[in-house]
Order: sequence, then C-alpha cells, then structure tokens
Amino acid sequence: MAPYEQQVLNELQRWQQQMQKPPTTFDRLAKGLQRRMNRFIPQKVRTVITTVIKQMTRVVLFGADKLTRQPTVGTSLQEREAVVKTRIEFYKTTGAAEGGITGAGGILLGLADFPLLLTLKVKLLFEIAALYGFSGNDYRERLYIMHIFQLAFSSPDHRLEVFRRMQQWDTYSRSLPDDIHQFDWQTFQEEYRDYIDLAKMAQLIPGIGAAVGLVVNYRLLDKLGVTAMNAYRMRIVQRSDAPLYR
Repeated sequence: MAPYEQQVLNELQRWQQQMQKPPTTFDRLAKGLQRRMNRFIPQKVRTVITTVIKQMTRVVLFGADKLTRQPTVGTSLQEREAVVKTRIEFYKTTGAAEGGITGAGGILLGLADFPLLLTLKVKLLFEIAALYGFSGNDYRERLYIMHIFQLAFSSPDHRLEVFRRMQQWDTYSRSLPDDIHQFDWQTFQEEYRDYIDLAKMAQLIPGIGAAVGLVVNYRLLDKLGVTAMNAYRMRIVQRSDAPLYR
C-alpha cells in the first residue's frame, strides 16, 4: 500500500472511532442548555430557519440535476483529494466572507445568511461526491449526501444512528424503495435546525455579529468538508480493500 493510502486509512480509523463515541456528560449538558436557549429565539427566526431547511432538502432530493457534475475517473486517491481539499478551502473562505458581511448587518442580514450558507454546503457536497467518483444522478447517492449533513450536524445520539447506517450503505441502499418521497426529511431538518441554532444566533447580535458569522461559517464548512471526505473514504474502503481509488 502506498504511503498516502496508509495515511488515509489511519485518518479514517480515527474518524470512525470518533463517530462512534457515546454522548458525554458535557454533550448532554450542552444539549439541555441549547434547548433552554432555544426558548428565547423568536418564532419568526424559527420559521425562517425551518422553511429554508425544508426548501434545501427538497432541492437536494428533486432539483439535484442543476448541481450534479460528472464523476471523476482515472485518477488516484491522492490526486482527487488534493482537489477536494482545494475546494473545501475555497468554500470555507467564501462562507467566512459571506458570514462576516451578513453578520455585520444585524438581524435582517443575519437571517439572509441561512439560505446562503446552506447553498454553499450543498454545492460543496455535490462537488466532493463527484470528485470521489459518485454520481448525484442516483437519488440514493443524494440521500447519502443528506446523511453526511446529518452526520456532521446532528446530536451525538442521532449521529451514531446515522453513522451505523452509513457503514453498510451499499447494502442499505439496495433496500431503499424507488420512491424518494419515503425519505424522512422532517427528522433531518429538525436535527439540523436544533444543532445550528445555538452557534448561529449570536450572529444576529449587533456589534459582534460580523466576527461570529465569519468564524462560525468557516468552522461549519470545515467540519462538513472533513466529514464528507471521511464518509467517501469509508465508501471506497467498503467496496475494495486496496488500493484506495476507483
């Protein structure tokens, strides 16, 4: 096995261990604190967040033809991941700039950040999928993309459930019905919304919103990129022991 492939396997194993860690006491305390803080979030803000996430979910499920690009073939894992890392950095920088601008504008522009940030995340995931050789034309692959969302942005309890399903994705996906309306997007949007509220609400505070928006967006896109890379590494390993390329 080439040195880079061994490095990837080591990183993947550490990531898999992290994904399977049970919730800690701190996780549970943070979740309880978040629930209490959520009570102070205006209903108007909640409605905007929920609506945007619903629309984004439907775009991924039904309008993905506008986001799909041709899968990459004929290149090594190291070459692909070099491009993947470059694209992640681009989206992190773009998201940080956008978050800083909207955060500086207070509540109205801060609310505008939600759909903008989700759009960046969706585009990034479709690019990463194609670079690893997976086609977004298959609705089961679009569902995998949505599972990556959940893995990156769900509570520890739900994250473990999602991860176990993704560990056996090829087997699981063969059991899926042809009707994509069966997907439980309600649970998805609730899990995502509940995670994102706490970090993003500070972006609406005048005076500190710009700094918060810049940092939070950068970190969220970084976390999503790392999660996506390891999720597709896991798919490749599941299909073939070595070498790690398609």
